[in-house]
Amino acid sequence: MSRIMNDTFLKAARGERTDHVPVWYMRQAGRSQPEYRAIKEKYSLFEITHQPELCAYVTRLPVEQYNVDAAILYKDIMTPLPAIGVDVEIKSGIGPVISNPIVSLADVEKLGELNPEQDVPYVLDTIKILTEEQLSVPLIGFSGAPFTLASYMIEGGPSKNYNKTKAFMYSEPKAWFALMDKLAEVIVTYVKAQIKAGARAIQIFDSWVGALNVQDYRYYIKPVMHRIFTQLKEENVPLIMFGVGASHLAREWHDLPIDVVGLDWRLPISEAREMGIHKTVQGNLDPAILLSPWEVIEERAKAILDQGMAQPGYIFNLGHGVFPSVNPETLKRLTSFIHEYSASKLGR
Repeated sequence: MSRIMNDTFLKAARGERTDHVPVWYMRQAGRSQPEYRAIKEKYSLFEITHQPELCAYVTRLPVEQYNVDAAILYKDIMTPLPAIGVDVEIKSGIGPVISNPIVSLADVEKLGELNPEQDVPYVLDTIKILTEEQLSVPLIGFSGAPFTLASYMIEGGPSKNYNKTKAFMYSEPKAWFALMDKLAEVIVTYVKAQIKAGARAIQIFDSWVGALNVQDYRYYIKPVMHRIFTQLKEENVPLIMFGVGASHLAREWHDLPIDVVGLDWRLPISEAREMGIHKTVQGNLDPAILLSPWEVIEERAKAILDQGMAQPGYIFNLGHGVFPSVNPETLKRLTSFIHEYSASKLGR
Protein backbone atom coordinates (compact mmCIF):
# COMPACT_ATOMS: atom_id res chain seq x y z
CA MET A 1 0.00 0.00 0.00
CA SER A 2 1.54 3.27 -1.09
CA ARG A 3 1.61 5.98 1.56
CA ILE A 4 2.41 9.01 -0.57
CA MET A 5 1.44 12.11 1.37
CA ASN A 6 3.24 14.94 -0.38
CA ASP A 7 1.79 15.14 -3.90
CA THR A 8 2.98 18.69 -4.66
CA PHE A 9 5.32 17.41 -7.37
CA LEU A 10 2.52 15.50 -9.11
CA LYS A 11 0.20 18.50 -8.97
CA ALA A 12 2.83 20.78 -10.49
CA ALA A 13 3.60 18.21 -13.19
CA ARG A 14 -0.07 18.27 -14.14
CA GLY A 15 -0.03 22.08 -14.28
CA GLU A 16 -2.13 22.51 -11.14
CA ARG A 17 -1.66 25.23 -8.54
CA THR A 18 0.44 24.28 -5.51
CA ASP A 19 1.16 25.74 -2.07
CA HIS A 20 4.87 25.86 -2.82
CA VAL A 21 7.16 25.09 -5.75
CA PRO A 22 8.22 21.43 -5.59
CA VAL A 23 11.88 20.57 -5.98
CA TRP A 24 14.05 17.54 -6.61
CA TYR A 25 17.61 17.35 -7.90
CA MET A 26 18.99 15.32 -10.75
CA ARG A 27 21.57 12.87 -9.43
CA GLN A 28 20.34 13.72 -5.96
CA ALA A 29 20.92 10.15 -4.75
CA GLY A 30 24.53 9.77 -3.74
CA ARG A 31 27.26 11.76 -5.44
CA SER A 32 27.97 14.31 -2.72
CA GLN A 33 26.52 12.40 0.24
CA PRO A 34 29.10 10.92 2.64
CA GLU A 35 26.82 7.95 3.37
CA TYR A 36 26.70 7.17 -0.34
CA ARG A 37 30.46 7.52 -0.76
CA ALA A 38 30.96 5.06 2.08
CA ILE A 39 28.71 2.57 0.27
CA LYS A 40 30.58 3.14 -2.98
CA GLU A 41 33.85 2.21 -1.28
CA LYS A 42 32.37 -1.28 -0.78
CA TYR A 43 30.11 -1.71 -3.80
CA SER A 44 30.05 -0.74 -7.47
CA LEU A 45 26.99 0.89 -9.05
CA PHE A 46 26.15 -2.51 -10.55
CA GLU A 47 26.33 -4.17 -7.13
CA ILE A 48 24.24 -1.48 -5.44
CA THR A 49 21.47 -1.63 -8.04
CA HIS A 50 21.31 -5.43 -7.79
CA GLN A 51 20.60 -5.26 -4.04
CA PRO A 52 17.05 -3.84 -3.71
CA GLU A 53 17.26 -2.98 0.00
CA LEU A 54 20.56 -1.15 -0.46
CA CYS A 55 19.38 0.54 -3.65
CA ALA A 56 16.19 1.67 -1.90
CA TYR A 57 18.29 3.14 0.91
CA VAL A 58 20.43 5.11 -1.56
CA THR A 59 17.29 6.34 -3.37
CA ARG A 60 15.57 7.60 -0.23
CA LEU A 61 18.67 9.19 1.39
CA PRO A 62 18.23 12.59 -0.30
CA VAL A 63 14.51 12.66 0.49
CA GLU A 64 15.34 12.29 4.18
CA GLN A 65 18.35 14.63 4.12
CA TYR A 66 17.13 17.39 1.81
CA ASN A 67 13.32 17.25 2.24
CA VAL A 68 12.78 17.21 -1.53
CA ASP A 69 9.32 16.67 -3.02
CA ALA A 70 10.17 13.64 -5.16
CA ALA A 71 12.63 10.75 -5.22
CA ILE A 72 14.22 9.40 -8.37
CA LEU A 73 15.14 5.76 -8.65
CA TYR A 74 18.85 5.09 -8.25
CA LYS A 75 19.76 3.30 -11.47
CA ASP A 76 21.80 3.75 -14.63
CA ILE A 77 20.29 4.24 -18.07
CA MET A 78 22.25 1.16 -19.23
CA THR A 79 20.37 -1.14 -16.83
CA PRO A 80 18.02 -2.83 -19.36
CA LEU A 81 20.58 -3.21 -22.16
CA PRO A 82 22.50 -6.36 -21.05
CA ALA A 83 19.22 -8.30 -21.19
CA ILE A 84 18.87 -7.61 -24.92
CA GLY A 85 22.46 -8.63 -25.71
CA VAL A 86 24.51 -5.47 -25.15
CA ASP A 87 27.79 -6.26 -23.38
CA VAL A 88 28.12 -3.17 -21.19
CA GLU A 89 30.41 -2.44 -18.27
CA ILE A 90 30.28 0.70 -16.13
CA LYS A 91 33.93 1.70 -15.74
CA SER A 92 34.89 4.08 -12.96
CA GLY A 93 35.90 7.49 -14.26
CA ILE A 94 34.80 6.62 -17.79
CA GLY A 95 31.16 5.55 -17.77
CA PRO A 96 29.45 2.82 -19.82
CA VAL A 97 31.81 0.90 -22.08
CA ILE A 98 30.34 -1.52 -24.65
CA SER A 99 32.51 -4.29 -26.08
CA ASN A 100 30.12 -5.24 -28.93
CA PRO A 101 29.13 -1.94 -30.56
CA ILE A 102 26.48 -1.76 -33.27
CA VAL A 103 27.97 -1.41 -36.76
CA SER A 104 25.32 -2.91 -39.06
CA LEU A 105 21.69 -3.89 -39.50
CA ALA A 106 22.68 -7.46 -38.67
CA ASP A 107 23.85 -6.28 -35.24
CA VAL A 108 20.51 -4.58 -34.65
CA GLU A 109 18.62 -7.70 -35.70
CA LYS A 110 20.55 -9.77 -33.14
CA LEU A 111 19.19 -7.70 -30.25
CA GLY A 112 16.72 -9.56 -28.07
CA GLU A 113 13.55 -8.79 -26.13
CA LEU A 114 13.27 -7.36 -22.61
CA ASN A 115 11.25 -9.24 -20.01
CA PRO A 116 11.47 -6.95 -16.96
CA GLU A 117 10.21 -9.50 -14.41
CA GLN A 118 12.88 -11.97 -15.50
CA ASP A 119 15.66 -9.66 -16.66
CA VAL A 120 15.61 -6.77 -14.17
CA PRO A 121 13.60 -8.03 -11.16
CA TYR A 122 15.88 -6.10 -8.81
CA VAL A 123 14.69 -2.81 -10.36
CA LEU A 124 11.06 -3.71 -9.74
CA ASP A 125 11.80 -5.00 -6.24
CA THR A 126 13.55 -1.72 -5.37
CA ILE A 127 10.52 0.25 -6.55
CA LYS A 128 8.15 -1.94 -4.54
CA ILE A 129 10.21 -1.55 -1.37
CA LEU A 130 10.25 2.23 -1.77
CA THR A 131 6.62 2.76 -2.71
CA GLU A 132 5.07 0.23 -0.37
CA GLU A 133 7.07 0.93 2.75
CA GLN A 134 9.39 3.88 2.76
CA LEU A 135 8.58 6.98 0.72
CA SER A 136 6.29 9.88 1.61
CA VAL A 137 6.89 11.53 -1.79
CA PRO A 138 6.35 10.28 -5.36
CA LEU A 139 9.00 8.05 -6.90
CA ILE A 140 10.19 9.00 -10.38
CA GLY A 141 11.18 6.09 -12.60
CA PHE A 142 13.25 6.69 -15.70
CA SER A 143 14.82 5.44 -18.88
CA GLY A 144 17.34 6.63 -21.39
CA ALA A 145 15.89 7.73 -24.74
CA PRO A 146 16.65 5.98 -28.05
CA PHE A 147 19.23 8.46 -29.35
CA THR A 148 21.23 8.53 -26.13
CA LEU A 149 21.16 4.74 -25.70
CA ALA A 150 22.05 4.30 -29.37
CA SER A 151 24.97 6.70 -29.03
CA TYR A 152 26.58 4.46 -26.41
CA MET A 153 25.73 1.32 -28.39
CA ILE A 154 27.31 2.67 -31.58
CA GLU A 155 30.25 4.64 -30.14
CA GLY A 156 31.11 1.84 -27.70
CA GLY A 157 31.18 4.33 -24.82
CA PRO A 158 30.93 8.04 -24.02
CA SER A 159 31.64 10.46 -26.86
CA LYS A 160 32.33 14.17 -27.21
CA ASN A 161 30.96 14.64 -30.71
CA TYR A 162 28.87 11.52 -31.58
CA ASN A 163 30.49 11.30 -35.00
CA LYS A 164 30.05 7.52 -35.30
CA THR A 165 26.43 7.75 -34.19
CA LYS A 166 25.54 10.48 -36.64
CA ALA A 167 27.48 8.82 -39.46
CA PHE A 168 25.54 5.60 -38.83
CA MET A 169 22.28 7.56 -38.75
CA TYR A 170 23.00 9.28 -42.06
CA SER A 171 24.56 6.37 -43.94
CA GLU A 172 22.55 3.41 -42.62
CA PRO A 173 18.98 4.74 -42.33
CA LYS A 174 17.37 1.29 -42.48
CA ALA A 175 19.56 0.04 -39.64
CA TRP A 176 19.07 3.30 -37.74
CA PHE A 177 15.29 3.16 -37.80
CA ALA A 178 15.37 -0.55 -36.94
CA LEU A 179 17.49 0.35 -33.90
CA MET A 180 15.06 3.14 -32.95
CA ASP A 181 12.15 0.69 -33.18
CA LYS A 182 13.96 -1.88 -31.05
CA LEU A 183 14.91 0.64 -28.39
CA ALA A 184 11.38 2.11 -28.35
CA GLU A 185 10.01 -1.36 -27.67
CA VAL A 186 12.52 -1.91 -24.85
CA ILE A 187 11.87 1.52 -23.30
CA VAL A 188 8.09 1.19 -23.30
CA THR A 189 8.28 -2.31 -21.79
CA TYR A 190 10.82 -1.21 -19.16
CA VAL A 191 8.96 1.95 -18.17
CA LYS A 192 5.54 0.29 -17.99
CA ALA A 193 7.03 -2.30 -15.64
CA GLN A 194 8.39 0.49 -13.42
CA ILE A 195 4.96 2.13 -13.31
CA LYS A 196 3.26 -1.18 -12.52
CA ALA A 197 5.73 -1.67 -9.65
CA GLY A 198 4.83 1.74 -8.18
CA ALA A 199 6.66 4.59 -9.95
CA ARG A 200 4.39 7.65 -9.97
CA ALA A 201 6.13 9.67 -12.71
CA ILE A 202 8.66 8.98 -15.47
CA GLN A 203 11.57 11.02 -16.79
CA ILE A 204 13.09 10.16 -20.15
CA PHE A 205 16.71 11.25 -20.35
CA ASP A 206 17.86 12.10 -23.87
CA SER A 207 21.10 13.40 -22.45
CA TRP A 208 23.04 13.72 -25.70
CA VAL A 209 20.37 14.47 -28.31
CA GLY A 210 21.42 18.13 -28.30
CA ALA A 211 24.15 16.98 -30.71
CA LEU A 212 21.47 16.97 -33.44
CA ASN A 213 20.01 19.97 -35.21
CA VAL A 214 16.25 20.54 -35.39
CA GLN A 215 15.89 19.19 -38.91
CA ASP A 216 17.62 15.91 -38.07
CA TYR A 217 15.72 15.60 -34.80
CA ARG A 218 12.39 15.93 -36.59
CA TYR A 219 13.28 13.26 -39.14
CA TYR A 220 15.39 10.73 -37.23
CA ILE A 221 14.16 11.04 -33.63
CA LYS A 222 10.84 12.80 -33.13
CA PRO A 223 8.62 10.07 -34.65
CA VAL A 224 9.99 7.40 -32.30
CA MET A 225 9.70 9.73 -29.30
CA HIS A 226 6.10 10.47 -30.22
CA ARG A 227 5.37 6.76 -30.37
CA ILE A 228 7.03 6.07 -27.01
CA PHE A 229 5.19 8.84 -25.18
CA THR A 230 1.87 7.99 -26.85
CA GLN A 231 2.14 4.44 -25.51
CA LEU A 232 3.25 5.64 -22.06
CA LYS A 233 0.37 8.14 -21.89
CA GLU A 234 -1.91 5.13 -21.38
CA GLU A 235 -0.39 4.69 -17.92
CA ASN A 236 -1.71 8.06 -16.71
CA VAL A 237 1.44 9.23 -14.90
CA PRO A 238 3.32 12.51 -15.56
CA LEU A 239 5.94 12.21 -18.29
CA ILE A 240 9.06 14.40 -18.25
CA MET A 241 11.50 14.97 -21.12
CA PHE A 242 15.05 16.14 -20.44
CA GLY A 243 18.32 16.57 -22.31
CA VAL A 244 21.49 18.64 -22.02
CA GLY A 245 22.50 21.34 -24.48
CA ALA A 246 19.20 20.87 -26.28
CA SER A 247 17.50 24.26 -25.86
CA HIS A 248 17.00 24.39 -29.64
CA LEU A 249 14.81 21.29 -29.31
CA ALA A 250 12.58 22.55 -26.50
CA ARG A 251 9.69 23.37 -28.81
CA GLU A 252 10.03 19.98 -30.49
CA TRP A 253 9.67 18.33 -27.08
CA HIS A 254 6.70 20.53 -26.26
CA ASP A 255 4.93 19.04 -29.30
CA LEU A 256 5.31 15.53 -27.88
CA PRO A 257 2.56 13.99 -25.68
CA ILE A 258 4.45 14.81 -22.47
CA ASP A 259 3.53 16.72 -19.34
CA VAL A 260 6.81 18.38 -18.37
CA VAL A 261 9.56 19.99 -20.45
CA GLY A 262 12.89 19.77 -18.64
CA LEU A 263 15.27 22.66 -19.31
CA ASP A 264 18.99 22.83 -18.74
CA TRP A 265 20.59 26.11 -17.58
CA ARG A 266 21.14 27.50 -21.07
CA LEU A 267 17.52 28.51 -21.74
CA PRO A 268 15.84 30.89 -19.23
CA ILE A 269 12.33 29.84 -18.25
CA SER A 270 10.95 33.21 -19.29
CA GLU A 271 12.35 32.70 -22.80
CA ALA A 272 10.90 29.20 -22.95
CA ARG A 273 7.49 30.66 -22.13
CA GLU A 274 7.92 33.32 -24.81
CA MET A 275 8.73 30.53 -27.28
CA GLY A 276 5.26 29.11 -26.63
CA ILE A 277 6.08 26.42 -24.09
CA HIS A 278 2.98 26.43 -21.89
CA LYS A 279 3.29 22.96 -20.39
CA THR A 280 4.89 22.50 -16.98
CA VAL A 281 8.60 23.27 -17.08
CA GLN A 282 11.31 21.82 -14.85
CA GLY A 283 14.67 23.39 -14.11
CA ASN A 284 17.09 24.96 -14.29
CA LEU A 285 19.82 26.18 -11.93
CA ASP A 286 23.32 25.68 -13.31
CA PRO A 287 24.80 23.00 -10.98
CA ALA A 288 28.09 24.93 -10.92
CA ILE A 289 26.29 27.68 -8.96
CA LEU A 290 26.05 25.24 -6.04
CA LEU A 291 29.81 25.67 -5.55
CA SER A 292 29.36 29.44 -5.08
CA PRO A 293 28.76 31.45 -1.87
CA TRP A 294 25.22 31.17 -0.50
CA GLU A 295 24.35 34.74 -1.49
CA VAL A 296 24.99 33.88 -5.14
CA ILE A 297 22.99 30.65 -4.92
CA GLU A 298 20.04 32.44 -3.32
CA GLU A 299 20.07 35.24 -5.87
CA ARG A 300 20.14 32.85 -8.83
CA ALA A 301 17.52 30.52 -7.33
CA LYS A 302 15.22 33.47 -6.59
CA ALA A 303 15.46 34.71 -10.19
CA ILE A 304 14.61 31.24 -11.53
CA LEU A 305 11.73 30.84 -9.07
CA ASP A 306 10.27 34.21 -10.05
CA GLN A 307 10.28 33.15 -13.69
CA GLY A 308 8.89 29.71 -12.91
CA MET A 309 6.09 30.98 -10.70
CA ALA A 310 4.82 33.42 -13.33
CA GLN A 311 2.28 30.75 -14.23
CA PRO A 312 1.17 27.41 -12.73
CA GLY A 313 3.15 24.36 -13.72
CA TYR A 314 6.69 24.70 -12.44
CA ILE A 315 9.13 22.27 -10.78
CA PHE A 316 12.50 23.50 -9.51
CA ASN A 317 15.52 21.41 -10.46
CA LEU A 318 19.09 21.78 -11.61
CA GLY A 319 20.02 22.16 -15.25
CA HIS A 320 21.99 18.90 -15.01
CA GLY A 321 23.34 16.68 -12.23
CA VAL A 322 24.75 17.46 -8.78
CA PHE A 323 28.56 17.57 -8.74
CA PRO A 324 30.25 15.24 -6.21
CA SER A 325 32.01 18.26 -4.63
CA VAL A 326 28.75 19.98 -3.64
CA ASN A 327 28.18 20.21 0.12
CA PRO A 328 25.00 18.28 1.07
CA GLU A 329 24.12 21.11 3.47
CA THR A 330 23.91 23.44 0.46
CA LEU A 331 21.20 21.28 -1.11
CA LYS A 332 19.33 21.08 2.18
CA ARG A 333 19.45 24.85 2.59
CA LEU A 334 18.44 25.42 -1.03
CA THR A 335 15.42 23.14 -0.66
CA SER A 336 14.27 25.06 2.42
CA PHE A 337 14.74 28.35 0.62
CA ILE A 338 12.76 27.18 -2.43
CA HIS A 339 9.89 25.98 -0.24
CA GLU A 340 9.77 29.10 1.96
CA TYR A 341 10.30 31.69 -0.75
CA SER A 342 7.79 30.14 -3.14
CA ALA A 343 5.18 29.69 -0.38
CA SER A 344 5.47 33.36 0.53
CA LYS A 345 5.13 34.43 -3.11
CA LEU A 346 2.24 32.10 -3.84
CA GLY A 347 0.42 33.68 -0.91
CA ARG A 348 -0.54 30.53 0.94
